Amino acid sequence: MKGKSRGEALRYLCATVPALFVGGISILSAVNREVAPDLGPIAWDLALFGVGLVLMRWRHRFPWQVALATALLTLYSTTAVGPAYVTYVSLCTHHRWRQIVPVALAAWLCPAAQILWSDADKLRVVSVTSVTMVTGSVIVGGLTVFGLYLRTWRDLAASRRQAALEAQAHRVEQAKLAERVKIAHEMHDVLAHRISLLAMLAGGLSHRTDLTAEQTRETAQAIQENAHQSLNELRAVLGTLRRDGGVEDPQPNLADLDALFDEVRVAGQQVEVVDTVDGRELLPAQTGRHAYRIVQEALTNARKHAPGTRVRAELGGRPGRGLRIRMSNPAPHAGSSGPGPGGRLGLIGLAERARMAGGTLSHAVQDGHFVLDVRLPWEA
Repeated sequence: MKGKSRGEALRYLCATVPALFVGGISILSAVNREVAPDLGPIAWDLALFGVGLVLMRWRHRFPWQVALATALLTLYSTTAVGPAYVTYVSLCTHHRWRQIVPVALAAWLCPAAQILWSDADKLRVVSVTSVTMVTGSVIVGGLTVFGLYLRTWRDLAASRRQAALEAQAHRVEQAKLAERVKIAHEMHDVLAHRISLLAMLAGGLSHRTDLTAEQTRETAQAIQENAHQSLNELRAVLGTLRRDGGVEDPQPNLADLDALFDEVRVAGQQVEVVDTVDGRELLPAQTGRHAYRIVQEALTNARKHAPGTRVRAELGGRPGRGLRIRMSNPAPHAGSSGPGPGGRLGLIGLAERARMAGGTLSHAVQDGHFVLDVRLPWEA
């Protein structure tokens, strides 16, 4: 707003320059001649100049009308060329040649016509008129070019502002999308783990006919507890959507892996753990959370694609050397059923999570075992 006010003040200052110049010349002439100037013509000239300044206020609403009116004022007022030129430049910024051309002719001819109507010597009038027309041609041509350039510069500035706004909106949308992806990863890891446990427990109830009533009750109770736990974890993840924040604290980390292994063992999954992590209390919380989710998703994938097999989890590392997670289980037989719904999506999610943690992930089938190898950074 201040910039706009300064620009408007500068335009009125430019419009006033001719009046100041003519006033200074009149004062100098009067001083040199020691004759009192004729105030009548000067007052009339300045009055028309004031009319031109007033008309400038409506140059945006009526661009060509105001430009033409101020140009016609120069027939009777020398000082009115200031407002006339300012309004003409404003007209040129609209790029409407049908309006620019007639106003340009008026701005060019009217000052010369004013001199022709004067009572001065004819020879001098012709000479001055010729100079005025040449000078007017240069001035009007320069003002035309300046007005067209000003419009081009304004369009360029507006396009840059629009591009900046669009880039800002794009960055905001990208940030929102990235946050949604993080939340989606958390939801996938939580729900896939819990639902696969529920499926394993429910499958045991449907296929085992040798279970006692007590065993059946314990299995049903485990199903109920996992269902409640999955709902609680889902609420925790969805709660982050309402706060526009990251993942809710506290989040599981490396210290919670023992509870995870016990949980899947109770559900019937066979897990062998080799843990040689040194200084786990120094592991950054975010890296610990990613490590927990990677192990959780690897166990879920093993239950889905190689049910009933033994999973071996090897964890090792220390500050400055990084954290390594190696998960292996017997590879499914070639004649077994395919990966089913969401096949290989778990590996894609694991790779993305490892990338988010700044680490790497590789997987291969070695000696009949599917091996998942993840390495995460751990600063000293």
